[in-house]
Amino acid sequence: MNDESKPRIPLIGEKAPAFKAVTTQGEIHFPEDYKGKWVILFSHPADFTPVCTTEFMTFAKMEEEFKALNCSLIGLSIDSHFSHIAWLRTIKEKIAWKDMRNIEVKFPVIADLTMEVAKSFGMVQPAASNTQAVRAVFFIDPAGVIRAMIYYPLSNGRNFDEIKRLLVAMQTSDKHQVATPADWRPGDKVIIPPPGSCGQAKDRVEGAGSAYECLDWFLCFKKLP
Repeated sequence: MNDESKPRIPLIGEKAPAFKAVTTQGEIHFPEDYKGKWVILFSHPADFTPVCTTEFMTFAKMEEEFKALNCSLIGLSIDSHFSHIAWLRTIKEKIAWKDMRNIEVKFPVIADLTMEVAKSFGMVQPAASNTQAVRAVFFIDPAGVIRAMIYYPLSNGRNFDEIKRLLVAMQTSDKHQVATPADWRPGDKVIIPPPGSCGQAKDRVEGAGSAYECLDWFLCFKKLP
């Protein structure tokens, strides 16, 4: 029997839950305010915590890189609006880490004291904490569909290089109708979708050459233009 009190994590391929929320950049309506854009919605356990501080500084530093990829950032924690404001001011005015200082967080951060948004995305996981959201990352495409999810424990910070890499990989797959191999980076060869019949498999292997290369009938690579 399913326990309906347990949070349900939305699945890849489903529409992301809609919500209205107060943020550090004013009220937002999702998905209406983000039509035609990719969105990375991410949660953090709490304001004024050390790991979260390093993460927010990194996201803020990279925000323009994500904007260039038609991607907006939205943060969330189960803290008050005023706590968010105080924490973000502290980051800008007092915190210097690595090569980052005077970092201003300009993307919206949701105040979610009721846990309504966090629970709708399965960000509150009772086995980890009943009062804090885990480090969830949701990749939502311009149609409002969840395309990928990454979850981290409370104790460990996220890999932001991987977050950006995955976004670019999904956009590349969508644009060119290809797949990307392990550890793919922009500029690397991509994978051609496998053939759907024996005849196509034979033609695929025999046609390999300058346009693409095959390791076998089901595994063929090509360079993108």
